[in-house]
Amino acid sequence: MKGLSVRTKLTAWYGALFLLAGLVLVVINYLLVQSTLPDPARFATTSVAGDAAFGVAQRLETLSPAPAVQLVRGSLLEYRTSTLSTLVVGSAIALVATAALAVLFGWLMAGRALRPLHDITSAARRLEAGKLDRRINLEGPPDELKELADTFDGMLDRLAESFDSQKRFVANASHELRTPLAVQRTLVEVAMADPDVPPELKKLGTHLLHTNERSERMIEGLLVLARSDRGLHARTPVRLDEVAAAVVRATAAQAEAAGVTVETRLRPRTVAGDPVLLERLVTNLVVNAITYNASGGWVYVEVRGDPALEVRNSGPVVPPEAVPTLFEPFRRLGGAERTGDTRNAGLGLSIVRSVAQAHGGRAEAQPGRRGGLVVTVRLPSS
Repeated sequence: MKGLSVRTKLTAWYGALFLLAGLVLVVINYLLVQSTLPDPARFATTSVAGDAAFGVAQRLETLSPAPAVQLVRGSLLEYRTSTLSTLVVGSAIALVATAALAVLFGWLMAGRALRPLHDITSAARRLEAGKLDRRINLEGPPDELKELADTFDGMLDRLAESFDSQKRFVANASHELRTPLAVQRTLVEVAMADPDVPPELKKLGTHLLHTNERSERMIEGLLVLARSDRGLHARTPVRLDEVAAAVVRATAAQAEAAGVTVETRLRPRTVAGDPVLLERLVTNLVVNAITYNASGGWVYVEVRGDPALEVRNSGPVVPPEAVPTLFEPFRRLGGAERTGDTRNAGLGLSIVRSVAQAHGGRAEAQPGRRGGLVVTVRLPSS
């Protein structure tokens, strides 16, 4: 019974226990009836020996007592056997019919008893890191299932509070770090603008500017990630094809510098959401496709019905087992975390997934046939 559901197991137990109880009842009933019916030999001998039996014998063409006893005994034995057979057959039919009804009602009652567990399972499946507002709120007597549902609701309350606190911290910390980084960048640029600065300091200043720029990109990505994780407060119709066309025009210079050709196929598609977040989603996909490519490579951007957006590119071969990790923050191809690649902050696909989920969709990726990556974004229509 390992592969059976809990409902099926409960129904099987209900049916088995009912059958066992019914068999015991049939056996007891059979024994009681068997002991109540008279013994044919004793009853025939006693009856024929009396006046009433002789009256019967006289009506049976004046038979002698011995043949009369045999006749009465045979009749009683046949009656006893017929009665017990009828009892067994009737009891068996009744037991089978009531067992079928017991299994049916057991299945229905097991489903009713396990309904709160289905509610808990459904609520758990609908949960996401950014949507922890669903609760079971089970009504009923204070039994074990209600205690489980209330415990689950309490756990969700604590999780929601923890996630909200974490998001507020990331947003506030990222916002507070933007100002000192901007000040540092300004000071370095002013210092490098001095004509008397030695070459060594200029080289150091250039390195500091690159490091500062990467930190600013990372902080900006954290802000977008925190904003999308909080969900959307308002939705407006957005032409996704127009957003993609604007992003491709904005990244044309970067693609030309990298020696990458960008091709598009943009069909009209309107989605309900935040235009700023959707633009960031498309920008991250296109920039990633250009950055992680090869000279002379290509990028293909398509907007259609389902999926709403697809971005494909050429480039190095991506192992299938490495694809899921690319959507994790600060993760890059090869399992590197945070370090090893200064071109981006490692938040590109994380932001794409978060923005897609905030709009009620999802982002998926798979390796290209000859290298590169194919990223699809599914979004509900407006």
